[in-house]
Amino acid sequence: MKSIKKPRASQEIPKKYEELVKLFMPRPIHDKVELSNATEIADMLAGHDLNPEQEDYYDLVTDLIDGYESEHHPIRTRKFSGIEILRYLLDENGMNATDLARLLHCDRTLGPKILSGERQLTANHIKILCVRFKASADLFLR
Repeated sequence: MKSIKKPRASQEIPKKYEELVKLFMPRPIHDKVELSNATEIADMLAGHDLNPEQEDYYDLVTDLIDGYESEHHPIRTRKFSGIEILRYLLDENGMNATDLARLLHCDRTLGPKILSGERQLTANHIKILCVRFKASADLFLR
């Protein structure tokens, strides 16, 4: 692995874009060694008060790192249904199915039916939930 001569203090970080390029030429990342080198440069710049040229360079290097990681190590996430999100929000707020029915201004048996999937949320229910949980309606429409 080719080692990069890293500045030791923020005062030693090159100020000009061209000087940064001489330190490390940003190129598409193809392997772990190139990823390691790019990450080392990004780490060197992170957390410092950067001038506009340093910020542009930092943005480019981190975009290259993100591109490589997205392609080679994608984060797999699972989509949650609206009901799963609702259950989570209720739990986080110490609420149960009866509290849900009370919140929606409906019969107390409706809360458990919604959470079990027997009944659907109406547009009015979703509006109430959005206000109460400060959430977007699309969370409940999944």
